Amino acid sequence: MSNNILTNRHDFLLLFEVTNGNPNGDPDAGNMPRLDPNTNRGIISDVCLKRKVRNFVEEFSPAPAAGKENLIFIRQGAVLNKLIDESEKPASAKHDPEKNRDQWEREALAWLCNRYYDLRAFGAVLSTGNKVFKGSAYGQVRGPVQFTFGQSFNPITPLEVTITRCASTNEDEEKAAKSGSGQNRTMGNKHIVPYALYAAKGYVSPAFAEKTRFTDADLELLFQALLQMFEHDRSAARGEMIVRGLFDFEHVGTQHPNNAEQNKREARLGCAHAHKLFEGIKVDLSEKAKAAGKTFPESFADYEVKSYWTEANLPKGIKLNLRHEGQSIGPKQG
Repeated sequence: MSNNILTNRHDFLLLFEVTNGNPNGDPDAGNMPRLDPNTNRGIISDVCLKRKVRNFVEEFSPAPAAGKENLIFIRQGAVLNKLIDESEKPASAKHDPEKNRDQWEREALAWLCNRYYDLRAFGAVLSTGNKVFKGSAYGQVRGPVQFTFGQSFNPITPLEVTITRCASTNEDEEKAAKSGSGQNRTMGNKHIVPYALYAAKGYVSPAFAEKTRFTDADLELLFQALLQMFEHDRSAARGEMIVRGLFDFEHVGTQHPNNAEQNKREARLGCAHAHKLFEGIKVDLSEKAKAAGKTFPESFADYEVKSYWTEANLPKGIKLNLRHEGQSIGPKQG
């Protein structure tokens, strides 16, 4: 995949499941799985999904190419102002801030975007009191990649599981253990979702990709991260999380290749509304599950995921990339 700046709009639908785990605990509710109180459907925050992408890129990023690195800006232990101030020297090597402050700040921003993958993908707030972007018009970077909250298709019933710790942490607990009083045991709990299938939507804007220099190669890395992010994020709380589908609607334009400029404009603007494209992917209980009288799915086998888009009915100028299958449908042009 090329390192050219992304020129095509993308809208994608991500399906993923959890079994006996906590996909996104709520710190305001004792780390219980997040849910919508009106419907009891589970929810997962957009920043949770972005964290998974960041973690994957940090561990498995490809080698730097075309002057771009894949470091992570928002990460544990990072001091943001120090990272931002590192852009001062390379920016000053090209522009004098006393003569052209605007050009100097733009150069500093470009240096940061080239260095940090998540900055050019998701954007960030850079006006954090540092000496480079304090009060700057470039202090808020809007990235081309945005996620919605994930939501389960059916209501969830979180379970609270009590656990105990038998190891001693200090001498008093050790004495209690030797006396047989059992007072050294510490009680705790975990919250799990027995099973749920979630969907999250994502959008990639070429207009903002131009501003952060987000490339076609960056997009491929994003989709690779989405497909594999749970494979390398196993824990006791997320032992069984699986991506079940990644439907990528790519806008390629409706014009003949001879009309390249108009085709490029359509691909950048979009050839169909995202919500209409997503509505062509249907998720429902399988006929077998319905016949068994199930109202709460217990596994992915209780669902039926069906794409109603075909070569014949796919909107003009849209290419459907089934990223989870490595196949594509369309586009239909003219």
